[in-house]
Amino acid sequence: MKKIKIIGLTGQTGAGKSTVSEYFLKRNICVINADSLVRKIYIANSPCVMAIAALFGDDVLDENGEIIRPILAQRAFSSKEATEKLNSIVHPFVTYEFLKQVNKAVQNGARYVLYDAPQLFESNANLFCDVIISVIADKKVRIKRICIRDNIDLQSAELRINAQYDEDFFRQNSDFIIENNSDLEFLETETEKLYKIVCNRGD
Repeated sequence: MKKIKIIGLTGQTGAGKSTVSEYFLKRNICVINADSLVRKIYIANSPCVMAIAALFGDDVLDENGEIIRPILAQRAFSSKEATEKLNSIVHPFVTYEFLKQVNKAVQNGARYVLYDAPQLFESNANLFCDVIISVIADKKVRIKRICIRDNIDLQSAELRINAQYDEDFFRQNSDFIIENNSDLEFLETETEKLYKIVCNRGD
C-alpha cells in the first residue's frame, strides 16, 4: 500500500461525485468504483446476495436469484438501522474486491488510485486512504438531481438522503471539500484544482 497513493472520493448522493470521478479517469488516474464492485458481488445466488435475502426477505430476489433493487432499496433505506444491517453484509465483500483491485494497480505500476465510494466511511475504507475528498451540495439541489437522475419520486429521494451522513460529518472527516451548488463548469474547475494538489501535478 505504501507504493501507491489512495485518494478516497465520497460525498452526499446527488452532489456530483461521479463527475469528479470521471475527471480523474480522463487524466489517466486509476479509478476503482465501489458501485461496480457491488454489481460484481450482486451476481445471482452469490453468498452476498443470499445473505441479503435471508435478512430482508426472499422476495427481494427475482426468479433468477438476482436482487430486485427497488424493493431492496425501499427496505434498506427505510431506517438507518436497516441501512446499517445491509452495510454489515455488503461492505466486507466490497472491501475484499477493492483491495484486490489496489493490488492489481500496484502491479501495473500505478502511482495513484481514486476510490469512488459513496459509503467510504460506512465501510471503513477511509482507513486505507491517504487523502479524502468529499463532494457536497444543498439538500434542495440534491433532491432535484436525484429525482431526475434516477427517475424516482420526492419521497424516495428523501429516504436516500436521510440514510447518509450529514454535511457536518463530511466537513469534519475530509481533507478537501467540493461544494457543488453551481454548474458543470464550476465543478470541473474545482476538481482540476484538487487534482493538481492531490496528484502533485503543478502544470
